Amino acid sequence: MLATLLAVDGPDTVALTPVTKAGLADWLSAQSPAVASWVKAVGFTGEAGSTVFLPGPDGAVAHVLAGVSAVDDLWAFAGLPSSLPAGSYRIDSKIEGALDARAATRAALGWALGSYRFSRYKKQPEKGFANLVWPAEADRGEVERAATATWLVRDLVNTPACDMGPAELAQAAQDLAVEFDAAVEVIVGQDLLDRDYPAIHAVGRASPRAPRLVDLRWGNPDHPKVTIVGKGVCFDTGGLDLKPSSGMLMMKKDMGGAAHALALGRMIMMAGLPVRLRVLVPAVENVVSGDSFKPLDVLKTRKGLTVEVGNTDAEGRLILCDALAEADSEKPDLLIDFATLTGAARVALGPDLPALMCNDDQLANDLTEAGTAVDDPMWRLPLWAPYRKGLDSKVADINNVTTNGFAGAITAGLFLQEFVSKGTSWAHLDTYAWNGSARPGRPEGGEALGLRAAYAVIAKRFG
Repeated sequence: MLATLLAVDGPDTVALTPVTKAGLADWLSAQSPAVASWVKAVGFTGEAGSTVFLPGPDGAVAHVLAGVSAVDDLWAFAGLPSSLPAGSYRIDSKIEGALDARAATRAALGWALGSYRFSRYKKQPEKGFANLVWPAEADRGEVERAATATWLVRDLVNTPACDMGPAELAQAAQDLAVEFDAAVEVIVGQDLLDRDYPAIHAVGRASPRAPRLVDLRWGNPDHPKVTIVGKGVCFDTGGLDLKPSSGMLMMKKDMGGAAHALALGRMIMMAGLPVRLRVLVPAVENVVSGDSFKPLDVLKTRKGLTVEVGNTDAEGRLILCDALAEADSEKPDLLIDFATLTGAARVALGPDLPALMCNDDQLANDLTEAGTAVDDPMWRLPLWAPYRKGLDSKVADINNVTTNGFAGAITAGLFLQEFVSKGTSWAHLDTYAWNGSARPGRPEGGEALGLRAAYAVIAKRFG
């Protein structure tokens, strides 16, 4: 499934040795004087990301040294698929033999993640990615699940809104349903009102591209229920509380939560975990027309609570509240939502750390520990109850924003918590879903953040 990871090596496969700065001297001491002199002459120091090619007797490349920070670092090999000449490589047998299953899996996954390129609209360089022979101890299933799910997030988020509206996002779910023999229902337009999803309809009704709710189900109904919800705002102008052009520029990625939900569903189905999976994606465009919902409108919700619209640019929580209420109605054993929800989370934690809010301390601990273990970190913010009063409304049960502007990520989480029962184990991940600049294995553009950690927790609990 992963084109740059090969089952077997061939006669032209080149040995690749990862080496740290601290370990370079020991490696050189075991080489011939000619090799040691060559490495020193070209100035190779083992700096992470650097490489040096060692010629064979015929002048062809016979060996590659690759500088790494640590051999078991997930990103140690991630820059090599694009930086090495096209061809086949395998980790030097002495190094490979010392790799345990975790390190070998990380090496393969890093290579796979570094082999991604978004190529839908632009002719790509003729130079392809370099190939790696599967390390012997690598868990191929884990690598294929994580890599293909990450690519799915990246592809969906990178696709501009002209080609990724509510219908196309729903189609991505339908494609998954076909691949994994799942059932999917899509509730569209007026049917949202008929089926009692009024908040989703209100946010999306201004667009000629009708709002919808995607509902994917898979697995044995007798198994534990795991429900994933993802914010699918395919483009966000801010509505009548219009964003400036600079704030609107990146809003094709505002369906990043939906991309994560679908990708996590993909991992669960691909692994065949013994769970009853449900994925709910409210998919809308928040645009401006004569039918736009307005500031200070009072919206009905599926839960029965009324919401005063303090700001139409806080629309993600409005579509999520209907989806969360429906998810909660089945009393799932685990409920996780992903959303590109607040700029406040980015101010607090930056682009790389999703903000985690959770009503279950054990679940929160499991997610943060898994994030550290699989190099997919997140940081917990409190659902600080005293801040809930900032969402009080004089005319409705709750406002969708506070007026003081403080703790925006937390108050958004508190709003969502109103639509989840106290007995439901629930986690909310406010994720950026984007790399602002390229790094090895992480190209600029859409990115999966918190995805592998969430899967690790689900697999451990229910697998």
